[in-house]
Amino acid sequence: MNPKHRVVSIIVRGALLAAAWSAGMVLAAAPAVVPAPTAATAPAVAAPAPATPPAPVTPADTKTLDQEVQGLKKDVIDLNKDLFVLEEELLFPANTQVALYVSMDVGTFFALDSVTVKIDNKEVKNYLYTAREADALLKGGVQQIYLGNLKVGKHELVAFFTGKGPAERDYKRGATIMFDKGVGAKYLELKITDRVAKHQPEFTIKDWE
Repeated sequence: MNPKHRVVSIIVRGALLAAAWSAGMVLAAAPAVVPAPTAATAPAVAAPAPATPPAPVTPADTKTLDQEVQGLKKDVIDLNKDLFVLEEELLFPANTQVALYVSMDVGTFFALDSVTVKIDNKEVKNYLYTAREADALLKGGVQQIYLGNLKVGKHELVAFFTGKGPAERDYKRGATIMFDKGVGAKYLELKITDRVAKHQPEFTIKDWE
């Protein structure tokens, strides 16, 4: 389904959900309407009729209403997911998309604090890591640090890594790569590894062609 059709589908689904929700709320809140007797039909003297007690709400009715509400909630969540995916496709189409990822295979010689990324001498990202995020990378996690657009052609990527190096000293190193951006999406990985032979960390950039 192309983006236009997906937009129309999402708008229609949203309108139907809103209408269904509003109708349910009105029906639940509106009191029963009893027509007032007219002068022609009302008896001259009549004893007040005993009030009819409202029908009790059964567990089955409550269960059905709860199921409908849960169904509406699920539809709203699905709708939000569709909107997020569509927004990403519109903002970062595949023919101009470039995505950068960070991974770590260290633990002895470097503790990551921040990463700064420049593309064609322009800073596009400066990310400061929490202890929890750095720990997730150490356990094998991969983070998407940047998603943007680039025109077709040659580009330069420079990444600066800041943290604690050997002997708990402040440590800052950089890595650079020249890459070609083709028609399709481009994926690059910023890798931090332990260089055991030299007892220091190593920083490289991998081009996933």
